[in-house]
Amino acid sequence: MIQFDEDKQNKRLEDLKYQEEEDLVRILSAAKYNIPYIDLSTTTIENEALRIVPEKTARAVEIAPFKVLGKNLHIAVRSPVRDDLSQVIEDIKSQNYNPILYMASLASLEKAWSRYGEISFASVSRTGGLDISAEALLDIANKVHNIDDVAKTVEDASTDNKTHKLSHMLEIILGGAIAIKASDIHIEPGEQNVQVRFRLDGVLQNILTFPHETYKLVNSRIKLISGLKLVIKSVAQDGRFSIFQSDGTEISMRVSIIPGAYGESIVMRILDPKSIQVKLDELGIPKKLLSLMENEIAKPNGLILITGPTGSGKTTTLYAFLRKIYSPEIKVITIEDPIEYHLAGITQTQVEKNYTFLEGLRSALRQDPDVIMVGEIRDSETAKIAVESALTGHLVFSTLHTNNAGGVIPRLIDLEVNPKILVSALRLSIAQRLVRKLCQNCKAEDVLSPEDEVLIRKILTGINTEGKKVEEFSIDPNQPLKIWKAVGCDKCNKTGYKGRMGIYEAIQTDESIEKIIPENPSEREIKRVAHAQGTLDMKEDGIIKVLTGITSLSEVKSVVELDEE
Repeated sequence: MIQFDEDKQNKRLEDLKYQEEEDLVRILSAAKYNIPYIDLSTTTIENEALRIVPEKTARAVEIAPFKVLGKNLHIAVRSPVRDDLSQVIEDIKSQNYNPILYMASLASLEKAWSRYGEISFASVSRTGGLDISAEALLDIANKVHNIDDVAKTVEDASTDNKTHKLSHMLEIILGGAIAIKASDIHIEPGEQNVQVRFRLDGVLQNILTFPHETYKLVNSRIKLISGLKLVIKSVAQDGRFSIFQSDGTEISMRVSIIPGAYGESIVMRILDPKSIQVKLDELGIPKKLLSLMENEIAKPNGLILITGPTGSGKTTTLYAFLRKIYSPEIKVITIEDPIEYHLAGITQTQVEKNYTFLEGLRSALRQDPDVIMVGEIRDSETAKIAVESALTGHLVFSTLHTNNAGGVIPRLIDLEVNPKILVSALRLSIAQRLVRKLCQNCKAEDVLSPEDEVLIRKILTGINTEGKKVEEFSIDPNQPLKIWKAVGCDKCNKTGYKGRMGIYEAIQTDESIEKIIPENPSEREIKRVAHAQGTLDMKEDGIIKVLTGITSLSEVKSVVELDEE
């Protein structure tokens, strides 16, 4: 007796129906619509492609993106002539992708749609950018309050579905760094494992470690979104990508990769536009010096220079100057290396191999500017043109490498700037350093050693001369001196510090300074003459901030020589 297998027969009918549909789509794609046919059941479907089009949109319009190749996005469609498809195509083009269409059956599309459930809801990636959804950022912000939370959240993510584990881990590292306001992310391969460190308030903090197998995937991922070459591992590479947030803001990530003994070292600088939105009067500049700065930058011409080592906040101060003076009535041009932050209404140019600060400055002068910012004066020619520009009706901002404000004039003379011309051009020389601010939640009174008390009282005595009074800063020199130390709590990542601020000094090119410039004065002579201007120098500003509980004595000592005459 022959038995009828209903299940087997139904399977045959389904297969036949499927094949008929595929045959029909293949015929229509060639004969009617003249676009290629694709069978997604035999095609690799890339998660990166799926992330570009939301699942809801894909199902509604009956499409499925399945491959990204450069800027080409390959998309399977059920019908290329749907009215609602054109809008979706335009949206894809607005993301700088070139859509390439294929015909596919409904069964093919359903296979692709089923893959949406395997994708991390949190991130969308593409070359040059990483979209992190509002839900993801909120989720990370709720979980991550300190460096320990970052490690725990990454550890939890490592047990996720393998399909999106890597994306989610990288997302947490990036989002966590942003959440706790880190400035840099360091990924450093060692012999046994790979160390991840964040730079918080200028100091590197260990975050977590992971195995080399994970590092290889993370390395490739970062290179991909940064536009770097994946196969090159023996030379240094620099790249950049952006984190696009749902509110339209863009956080730039500057990537540097160099070869090492156990793999490539990766450093990602976080360039959050919110971090430079600080106003000039919020930088920690003493009131008298702030008033002097505001008066000088309001003038229509002249040269204003800021000096300090790398990482001392010079760029932040320069940007604060530009925001303070900018108005639609003036033309502002910057020459930077590189452009770290974008400023609305200002023309910003970037130094390249064949576009130096010198060439940039020459070109900028042909653009009829009112204000010019030169990222750094590095050579004699740039120094001369900057000075000449200041004499010909331009306000020029720039930076210079000297130890303090008194070293600016000797340095410019060393760069062959004519002292007689310098007298008329240079308006203000500023020096600055960055110190960490004590966490106001956990700071505690510290014990002041006899040696340090003698040193501090000597500095206070110096302040109480030439028009300066420590009483202006709510300090009574006749009372016992108090200082504070870092303790550490959850609000400051257990470091005892939260945020940074500048300590400053400045020398105005007044009549007394003008008299000695033609004599090629020494740094010491300039400082002696400038003492009569009545503004604080860096060590005095630092001590004031120590005695008022803003920072610690150890922080000031780390950036300024307090016993220097």
